[in-house]
Amino acid sequence: MEAKAIVQIKNVTKKIGKKVIIDDLTFDVFSGEVFGFLGPNGAGKTTTIKMLLGLMSITKGEMYIDGFNVEKDFEKAVAKVGGIIENPDLYKYLTGYQNLVHFWRMYPDLKKGRIDEVIKIVGLEKRIHDKIKTYSLGMRQRLGVAQALLNSPKVLVLDEPTNGLDPAGIHELRNHLRTLAKEENIAVVVSSHLLSEMELMCDRVGIIQNGKLVRIQEMKEMLEDDSDSVIALSVEPIEKAKVYLESLSSEYNSKINNNEIEIIENIENVPELVEKLVNQGIKIYGIRKVQQSLEGKFLEMTEGKEIE
Repeated sequence: MEAKAIVQIKNVTKKIGKKVIIDDLTFDVFSGEVFGFLGPNGAGKTTTIKMLLGLMSITKGEMYIDGFNVEKDFEKAVAKVGGIIENPDLYKYLTGYQNLVHFWRMYPDLKKGRIDEVIKIVGLEKRIHDKIKTYSLGMRQRLGVAQALLNSPKVLVLDEPTNGLDPAGIHELRNHLRTLAKEENIAVVVSSHLLSEMELMCDRVGIIQNGKLVRIQEMKEMLEDDSDSVIALSVEPIEKAKVYLESLSSEYNSKINNNEIEIIENIENVPELVEKLVNQGIKIYGIRKVQQSLEGKFLEMTEGKEIE
C-alpha cells in the first residue's frame, strides 16, 4: 500500500516587505514516516512551520493537510494536526489524567474513551493518576504527545521536542515517536538542533538554506551516499602528500587527522588518485571511507553553518 502525502507544500514563497524568507518551497510528508526538517539559523524552518499551522500568511503558493488547503479550509486543515512547541503546557497541580480530561473537553464530539487510548499509546498507564509535579521531563513530554493525539491527528508537528531531556528521556521519546508513526500511521514532522538524534529518529530529512530546499532524501540513502565522501589516506611522507593533493584541487579540503590525510572525493575516483600519489613517490599504507554522520552531511551541504 502506497503511503499517502498528508502534508503537501507547493511552490510556497513568503516575503516580508521586499525580503524573501521562503523561496518557492515544494515537498511532501507522508503518513507513517518521521520527517526531519533542518536548516541553519535564519533558513526559514520556523517560518515554514508557522505557515503550515496557519500562524503566518502565505505570500504565494499552497499548503495542504490531508487534502485541505491551509488558507481556504483552515478549520478542516488544522483539525488534522497535533503539535508540541518545545515543552508542553500542563497543569502541574493536576494529575496526568485530569490534564487530558481538561483538553478532551475542548473537542465536543470526542468520545471520552479516546483518553484511555492515548494513555496506552504513550505508555503512561502506571503513572497517569499521579500529579504532574512528580513527573520527569520525559514523562511530561510523553503526556504532551498524548494531549496532541487526542483529536486523532493525521500530522504531529514537534518543534525541539527533546529540549531539556536527559539521554534516557531522549531515547524514550525517540522510540515512542517512531512507534507512533508506524503503528498509528501518522506523519510526524520534527525539527531539532540535535542532529545525532535526528539521525536515529527520522526516516527522511529535508534541509533548507536561505529559504530554499537544499535536499530532501531518505536518511539511509543520505548517510550511504558515495558521492563526495570523506576518504582517509594513511600515507608517507604525509606532509608531501598533503601539499601534492592541494596542488591537484582546492576542493579536496585536505586535513591531517590522527596521522591520516582526510579529503572529500567521490569514491569512484580514489584508484586514479592513488596512482597519482604513487607516481609522486608517496607510499600508501591504507585507504578507508569515513562514515559521515548527519551532522557531517549537514555541515557539508550548508557550508558549515550551524543549525538553529
